[in-house]
Amino acid sequence: MVLDGNGDFVASAGDPDTVTFWRSAAKAFQAIPFVTSGAAAAFGYSDKALALACASHSGEDFHTQLVAEMLESAGFTESDLQCGAHPPFHEETAADLIRHGAEPTQLHNNCSGKHAAMLALAKHTGSDPDTYLIPGDPLQGMILETVSVFTEVPAGEIKMGTDGCSAPNFAISLRAMARAYAKLINPPSDFDPNLEAACRRIVSAKMKFPEYVGGSVRLDSKVMRAMPGRIVCKVGAEGVWSIGVLPGEKWPAGLAVALKIEDGDDYRARPAVGIELLRKLGVVTDDAEKVLGEHSPQKLVNRKDIEVGEVAAEFELEYR
Repeated sequence: MVLDGNGDFVASAGDPDTVTFWRSAAKAFQAIPFVTSGAAAAFGYSDKALALACASHSGEDFHTQLVAEMLESAGFTESDLQCGAHPPFHEETAADLIRHGAEPTQLHNNCSGKHAAMLALAKHTGSDPDTYLIPGDPLQGMILETVSVFTEVPAGEIKMGTDGCSAPNFAISLRAMARAYAKLINPPSDFDPNLEAACRRIVSAKMKFPEYVGGSVRLDSKVMRAMPGRIVCKVGAEGVWSIGVLPGEKWPAGLAVALKIEDGDDYRARPAVGIELLRKLGVVTDDAEKVLGEHSPQKLVNRKDIEVGEVAAEFELEYR
Protein backbone atom coordinates (compact mmCIF):
# COMPACT_ATOMS: atom_id res chain seq x y z
CA MET A 1 0.00 0.00 0.00
CA VAL A 2 1.41 3.38 -1.03
CA LEU A 3 -0.01 6.74 0.03
CA ASP A 4 1.44 10.19 -0.40
CA GLY A 5 2.35 12.29 2.62
CA ASN A 6 -1.15 13.77 2.67
CA GLY A 7 -2.66 10.31 3.04
CA ASP A 8 -3.95 10.18 -0.54
CA PHE A 9 -3.82 6.95 -2.56
CA VAL A 10 -0.83 6.48 -4.87
CA ALA A 11 -0.64 2.77 -5.67
CA SER A 12 -1.16 -0.73 -4.33
CA ALA A 13 -0.47 -4.38 -5.01
CA GLY A 14 -2.52 -7.10 -3.37
CA ASP A 15 -5.17 -6.15 -0.83
CA PRO A 16 -4.39 -2.92 1.07
CA ASP A 17 -7.15 -3.69 3.56
CA THR A 18 -5.42 -6.85 4.77
CA VAL A 19 -5.25 -6.75 8.57
CA THR A 20 -2.08 -8.01 10.23
CA PHE A 21 -0.03 -7.30 13.31
CA TRP A 22 2.22 -4.28 12.89
CA ARG A 23 4.91 -5.88 15.04
CA SER A 24 8.14 -3.87 15.39
CA ALA A 25 7.22 -1.55 12.51
CA ALA A 26 5.01 0.21 15.10
CA LYS A 27 7.91 1.22 17.34
CA ALA A 28 8.07 4.88 16.32
CA PHE A 29 4.48 5.29 17.54
CA GLN A 30 5.20 3.42 20.77
CA ALA A 31 8.01 5.93 21.33
CA ILE A 32 6.08 9.12 20.56
CA PRO A 33 4.45 9.40 24.03
CA PHE A 34 7.94 9.16 25.50
CA VAL A 35 8.76 12.39 23.67
CA THR A 36 5.44 14.25 23.96
CA SER A 37 5.21 13.58 27.72
CA GLY A 38 8.55 15.27 28.32
CA ALA A 39 10.17 12.05 29.56
CA ALA A 40 12.87 12.06 26.87
CA ALA A 41 13.90 15.58 27.84
CA ALA A 42 13.63 14.91 31.58
CA PHE A 43 16.08 12.01 31.40
CA GLY A 44 18.35 13.65 28.85
CA TYR A 45 17.87 11.06 26.10
CA SER A 46 20.01 11.80 23.06
CA ASP A 47 18.94 11.31 19.45
CA LYS A 48 20.90 8.04 19.48
CA ALA A 49 18.78 6.90 22.42
CA LEU A 50 15.58 7.90 20.61
CA ALA A 51 16.65 5.93 17.55
CA LEU A 52 17.32 2.95 19.83
CA ALA A 53 13.89 3.36 21.43
CA CYS A 54 12.45 2.79 17.92
CA ALA A 55 14.81 -0.07 17.11
CA SER A 56 15.00 -3.77 16.53
CA HIS A 57 18.70 -3.70 17.21
CA SER A 58 21.28 -6.41 16.60
CA GLY A 59 22.64 -6.68 20.14
CA GLU A 60 26.02 -5.25 19.20
CA ASP A 61 28.10 -3.71 21.97
CA PHE A 62 27.19 -0.14 21.07
CA HIS A 63 23.50 -1.11 21.31
CA THR A 64 23.68 -2.84 24.69
CA GLN A 65 25.89 -0.16 26.20
CA LEU A 66 23.45 2.59 25.25
CA VAL A 67 20.44 0.62 26.53
CA ALA A 68 22.25 0.23 29.87
CA GLU A 69 22.84 4.01 29.93
CA MET A 70 19.18 4.68 29.09
CA LEU A 71 18.12 2.50 32.01
CA GLU A 72 20.61 4.05 34.42
CA SER A 73 19.54 7.60 33.56
CA ALA A 74 16.00 6.76 34.71
CA GLY A 75 17.08 4.78 37.77
CA PHE A 76 16.64 1.26 36.38
CA THR A 77 18.83 -1.75 35.65
CA GLU A 78 18.71 -4.65 33.22
CA SER A 79 16.69 -6.70 35.72
CA ASP A 80 13.80 -4.20 35.44
CA LEU A 81 13.30 -5.04 31.77
CA GLN A 82 10.52 -7.50 30.97
CA CYS A 83 11.44 -8.26 27.35
CA GLY A 84 13.34 -11.50 27.98
CA ALA A 85 16.75 -12.46 26.62
CA HIS A 86 17.81 -13.92 23.27
CA PRO A 87 21.15 -14.25 21.45
CA PRO A 88 22.24 -11.15 19.51
CA PHE A 89 21.12 -10.99 15.89
CA HIS A 90 24.67 -9.87 15.05
CA GLU A 91 26.50 -13.13 14.35
CA GLU A 92 29.95 -11.98 15.45
CA THR A 93 28.61 -10.65 18.74
CA ALA A 94 26.71 -13.87 19.36
CA ALA A 95 29.81 -15.93 18.60
CA ASP A 96 31.87 -13.75 20.94
CA LEU A 97 29.45 -14.48 23.79
CA ILE A 98 29.83 -18.20 23.16
CA ARG A 99 33.63 -17.96 23.06
CA HIS A 100 33.60 -16.26 26.46
CA GLY A 101 31.06 -18.64 27.95
CA ALA A 102 28.62 -15.78 28.52
CA GLU A 103 24.85 -15.91 28.31
CA PRO A 104 22.85 -13.23 26.51
CA THR A 105 21.00 -10.80 28.77
CA GLN A 106 17.86 -8.79 28.26
CA LEU A 107 20.07 -5.98 26.96
CA HIS A 108 20.69 -8.14 23.88
CA ASN A 109 16.97 -8.41 23.18
CA ASN A 110 16.32 -6.49 19.96
CA CYS A 111 13.48 -4.61 21.70
CA SER A 112 15.41 -3.58 24.82
CA GLY A 113 15.67 0.06 23.71
CA LYS A 114 11.88 0.29 23.39
CA HIS A 115 11.46 -1.28 26.83
CA ALA A 116 14.01 1.07 28.39
CA ALA A 117 12.03 4.02 27.03
CA MET A 118 8.77 2.53 28.35
CA LEU A 119 10.27 2.19 31.83
CA ALA A 120 11.46 5.79 31.72
CA LEU A 121 8.01 6.90 30.56
CA ALA A 122 6.45 5.02 33.48
CA LYS A 123 8.83 6.73 35.91
CA HIS A 124 8.14 10.17 34.44
CA THR A 125 4.34 9.81 34.44
CA GLY A 126 4.05 8.10 37.82
CA SER A 127 2.92 4.73 36.44
CA ASP A 128 3.97 1.49 38.10
CA PRO A 129 7.10 0.23 36.28
CA ASP A 130 6.25 -3.33 37.33
CA THR A 131 3.10 -3.26 35.19
CA TYR A 132 4.40 -1.31 32.19
CA LEU A 133 3.50 -4.10 29.75
CA ILE A 134 -0.04 -4.76 30.92
CA PRO A 135 -2.52 -3.63 28.23
CA GLY A 136 -4.69 -1.78 30.77
CA ASP A 137 -1.74 0.12 32.25
CA PRO A 138 -1.92 3.91 31.79
CA LEU A 139 1.34 3.84 29.85
CA GLN A 140 -0.02 1.33 27.33
CA GLY A 141 -3.19 3.41 27.15
CA MET A 142 -1.10 6.40 26.04
CA ILE A 143 0.54 4.28 23.35
CA LEU A 144 -2.76 2.82 22.11
CA GLU A 145 -4.27 6.30 21.85
CA THR A 146 -1.22 7.45 19.87
CA VAL A 147 -1.60 4.54 17.45
CA SER A 148 -5.28 5.43 17.10
CA VAL A 149 -4.51 9.08 16.29
CA PHE A 150 -1.98 8.18 13.60
CA THR A 151 -3.91 5.30 12.01
CA GLU A 152 -7.35 6.92 12.35
CA VAL A 153 -8.67 3.64 13.72
CA PRO A 154 -10.68 4.05 16.96
CA ALA A 155 -8.75 2.60 19.88
CA GLY A 156 -11.60 0.24 20.73
CA GLU A 157 -11.49 -1.23 17.22
CA ILE A 158 -7.77 -2.03 17.22
CA LYS A 159 -7.26 -5.72 17.86
CA MET A 160 -4.49 -6.38 20.36
CA GLY A 161 -1.98 -9.18 20.77
CA THR A 162 1.24 -9.85 22.65
CA ASP A 163 4.50 -9.35 20.76
CA GLY A 164 7.61 -11.52 21.02
CA CYS A 165 9.05 -9.11 23.60
CA SER A 166 5.81 -9.34 25.66
CA ALA A 167 4.69 -5.80 24.83
CA PRO A 168 1.16 -5.25 23.46
CA ASN A 169 0.94 -4.98 19.68
CA PHE A 170 -1.67 -3.88 17.18
CA ALA A 171 -3.52 -5.60 14.33
CA ILE A 172 -4.51 -3.03 11.70
CA SER A 173 -4.80 -2.81 7.93
CA LEU A 174 -1.92 -2.00 5.62
CA ARG A 175 -3.86 1.11 4.63
CA ALA A 176 -3.89 2.25 8.27
CA MET A 177 -0.17 1.53 8.65
CA ALA A 178 0.61 3.65 5.60
CA ARG A 179 -1.67 6.42 6.88
CA ALA A 180 0.29 6.50 10.14
CA TYR A 181 3.61 6.81 8.36
CA ALA A 182 2.23 9.58 6.16
CA LYS A 183 1.47 11.58 9.31
CA LEU A 184 4.86 10.71 10.80
CA ILE A 185 6.84 12.14 7.86
CA ASN A 186 4.42 14.96 7.06
CA PRO A 187 2.56 15.93 10.27
CA PRO A 188 -0.89 17.34 9.45
CA SER A 189 -1.87 20.88 10.33
CA ASP A 190 -4.25 19.74 13.08
CA PHE A 191 -1.41 18.22 15.12
CA ASP A 192 -0.51 20.34 18.12
CA PRO A 193 3.07 21.72 18.09
CA ASN A 194 4.25 19.22 20.70
CA LEU A 195 3.11 16.23 18.66
CA GLU A 196 4.49 17.69 15.43
CA ALA A 197 7.85 18.27 17.11
CA ALA A 198 7.89 14.68 18.39
CA CYS A 199 7.33 13.36 14.85
CA ARG A 200 10.11 15.46 13.43
CA ARG A 201 12.56 14.55 16.20
CA ILE A 202 11.94 10.81 15.91
CA VAL A 203 12.24 10.85 12.11
CA SER A 204 15.42 12.92 12.36
CA ALA A 205 16.94 10.67 15.04
CA LYS A 206 16.32 7.51 13.03
CA MET A 207 17.79 9.01 9.86
CA LYS A 208 20.84 10.44 11.65
CA PHE A 209 21.64 7.20 13.45
CA PRO A 210 20.34 4.33 11.30
CA GLU A 211 22.81 1.86 12.81
CA TYR A 212 20.94 2.20 16.11
CA VAL A 213 17.62 1.33 14.43
CA GLY A 214 18.95 -1.99 13.14
CA GLY A 215 22.64 -2.69 13.19
CA SER A 216 25.76 -3.01 11.11
CA VAL A 217 24.15 -5.21 8.45
CA ARG A 218 20.38 -4.96 9.02
CA LEU A 219 18.06 -3.97 6.17
CA ASP A 220 16.59 -0.81 7.75
CA SER A 221 20.03 0.56 8.55
CA LYS A 222 21.38 -0.18 5.08
CA VAL A 223 18.42 1.48 3.35
CA MET A 224 18.59 4.64 5.47
CA ARG A 225 22.37 4.86 5.08
CA ALA A 226 22.05 4.43 1.31
CA MET A 227 19.60 7.36 1.04
CA PRO A 228 20.60 9.69 3.88
CA GLY A 229 18.00 12.23 4.90
CA ARG A 230 15.50 10.92 2.36
CA ILE A 231 13.96 7.80 3.88
CA VAL A 232 12.92 6.45 7.26
CA CYS A 233 11.83 2.84 7.69
CA LYS A 234 11.24 0.01 10.13
CA VAL A 235 10.82 -3.70 9.58
CA GLY A 236 8.53 -5.87 11.65
CA ALA A 237 8.44 -9.62 12.13
CA GLU A 238 6.43 -11.85 9.78
CA GLY A 239 7.35 -9.89 6.66
CA VAL A 240 6.05 -6.42 7.64
CA TRP A 241 7.82 -3.22 6.57
CA SER A 242 6.80 0.44 7.05
CA ILE A 243 8.61 3.06 4.95
CA GLY A 244 8.43 6.82 4.81
CA VAL A 245 9.95 8.77 1.91
CA LEU A 246 10.44 12.38 2.88
CA PRO A 247 9.05 15.15 0.66
CA GLY A 248 11.17 15.85 -2.40
CA GLU A 249 10.99 16.95 -6.03
CA LYS A 250 9.28 13.80 -7.35
CA TRP A 251 6.92 13.39 -4.39
CA PRO A 252 6.37 16.87 -2.87
CA ALA A 253 4.32 15.50 0.04
CA GLY A 254 6.49 12.41 0.46
CA LEU A 255 5.39 8.78 0.38
CA ALA A 256 4.22 6.28 2.97
CA VAL A 257 4.51 2.56 2.26
CA ALA A 258 3.15 -0.44 4.15
CA LEU A 259 4.32 -3.88 3.06
CA LYS A 260 3.38 -7.38 4.21
CA ILE A 261 4.87 -10.59 2.80
CA GLU A 262 2.13 -13.18 3.09
CA ASP A 263 4.33 -16.15 3.98
CA GLY A 264 5.97 -14.14 6.75
CA ASP A 265 9.56 -14.74 5.66
CA ASP A 266 11.66 -11.80 6.84
CA TYR A 267 14.80 -12.45 4.82
CA ARG A 268 13.80 -14.00 1.49
CA ALA A 269 11.05 -12.01 -0.20
CA ARG A 270 10.84 -8.80 1.83
CA PRO A 271 14.16 -7.25 0.75
CA ALA A 272 13.63 -8.20 -2.90
CA VAL A 273 10.07 -6.85 -2.98
CA GLY A 274 10.74 -3.77 -0.88
CA ILE A 275 13.70 -2.55 -2.91
CA GLU A 276 11.92 -3.23 -6.20
CA LEU A 277 8.91 -1.30 -4.93
CA LEU A 278 11.10 1.70 -4.13
CA ARG A 279 12.58 1.42 -7.64
CA LYS A 280 9.12 1.46 -9.22
CA LEU A 281 8.31 4.60 -7.22
CA GLY A 282 11.47 6.30 -8.49
CA VAL A 283 13.01 6.57 -5.04
CA VAL A 284 16.23 4.53 -5.41
CA THR A 285 19.10 6.72 -6.58
CA ASP A 286 22.06 5.45 -8.62
CA ASP A 287 24.29 5.61 -5.54
CA ALA A 288 21.71 3.75 -3.45
CA GLU A 289 21.40 1.10 -6.15
CA LYS A 290 25.08 0.24 -5.73
CA VAL A 291 24.41 -0.60 -2.08
CA LEU A 292 20.92 -2.07 -2.22
CA GLY A 293 20.98 -3.81 -5.60
CA GLU A 294 22.33 -7.01 -4.07
CA HIS A 295 19.03 -7.46 -2.22
CA SER A 296 16.78 -7.29 -5.29
CA PRO A 297 17.14 -9.70 -6.94
CA GLN A 298 18.65 -11.57 -4.04
CA LYS A 299 21.15 -14.26 -4.96
CA LEU A 300 20.73 -17.77 -3.59
CA VAL A 301 23.86 -19.78 -2.84
CA ASN A 302 24.28 -23.35 -1.61
CA ARG A 303 26.53 -24.73 1.12
CA LYS A 304 29.55 -24.51 -1.19
CA ASP A 305 28.82 -20.85 -1.96
CA ILE A 306 27.73 -21.71 -5.49
CA GLU A 307 25.03 -19.45 -6.90
CA VAL A 308 22.00 -21.64 -7.57
CA GLY A 309 19.23 -19.12 -8.14
CA GLU A 310 17.78 -15.81 -7.12
CA VAL A 311 14.76 -14.26 -5.46
CA ALA A 312 13.30 -11.71 -7.85
CA ALA A 313 10.23 -9.54 -7.34
CA GLU A 314 7.57 -9.86 -10.02
CA PHE A 315 4.58 -7.57 -9.44
CA GLU A 316 2.75 -4.63 -10.93
CA LEU A 317 1.50 -1.62 -9.02
CA GLU A 318 -2.09 -0.51 -9.52
CA TYR A 319 -2.36 3.26 -9.79
CA ARG A 320 -5.44 5.44 -9.71
